[in-house]
Amino acid sequence: LLMKFLSQVGHEPLPPTIGRNVLGRKVLYLPGFFTYARHIVEVDGKRGLFRGLTPRLISSTLSTITRGSVKKAFPLEDMEHVSNKDDVKTSLRKVVKETSHEMMMQCVSRVVSHPLHVISMRCMVQFVGREVKYSGVFSAIGRIFKEEGILGFFVGLVPHILGDVIFLWCCNLLAHFINTYAVDDNFSQASVIRSYTKFVMGIAVSMLTYPFLLVGDLMAVNNCGLRAGLPPYAPAFASWIHCWRYLSAQGQLFRGSSLLFRRAPIPAASFPID
Repeated sequence: LLMKFLSQVGHEPLPPTIGRNVLGRKVLYLPGFFTYARHIVEVDGKRGLFRGLTPRLISSTLSTITRGSVKKAFPLEDMEHVSNKDDVKTSLRKVVKETSHEMMMQCVSRVVSHPLHVISMRCMVQFVGREVKYSGVFSAIGRIFKEEGILGFFVGLVPHILGDVIFLWCCNLLAHFINTYAVDDNFSQASVIRSYTKFVMGIAVSMLTYPFLLVGDLMAVNNCGLRAGLPPYAPAFASWIHCWRYLSAQGQLFRGSSLLFRRAPIPAASFPID
């Protein structure tokens, strides 16, 4: 998690190495997961790999509890899964109903858990500037409230929610239409294929919605007094749209999406960010 986030903010302390792509051409590759992890251990020790873990665990716990509470408070009847083509053809309304319910649970849980997510991101990004501004959950809560007010706990929330909503609707609807029109009931393994369709669609759609995750995480640490959120690492973004436009102009909307085969970005000229 720490390696991924540091690559998201563009912190690359190790030089790229020369390798070859599938066409045999020489390209520059950034250090992979294990090399990056060894560097963190060398700098911070093994405990450094677990920066921001406590608020992250609390955030995940809050998210799970909130989803369960919302589901119990607003139960959805007839949630059984469709298993054959004839049922799927008549279940679009059911899919929409299920997705709407899931979206409500996800949005509420995201709002509740986001403040701890922000704290986790800031604890991790302190690795870049060797800061100790955010040293504990309670002290971080007090500092954010004092310096930024209530809104400081929700920076980056909008792109995260948009990404969640787009992911849910695209994943569920695509899986529904593929199961309905692309999988033939005459095929002996049709039921098996249908059981994996949503999983495969989730992987594909998550790549498309990754920029929302990236922008949300960057906004969580932008202009908060930490080195990684200030120039020259990043401009002080006026909004998440400003951040999106800046990354898009530099071709960096998928920065940090992979930790194995990471190609070094082509040095960009001056890009307008206004």
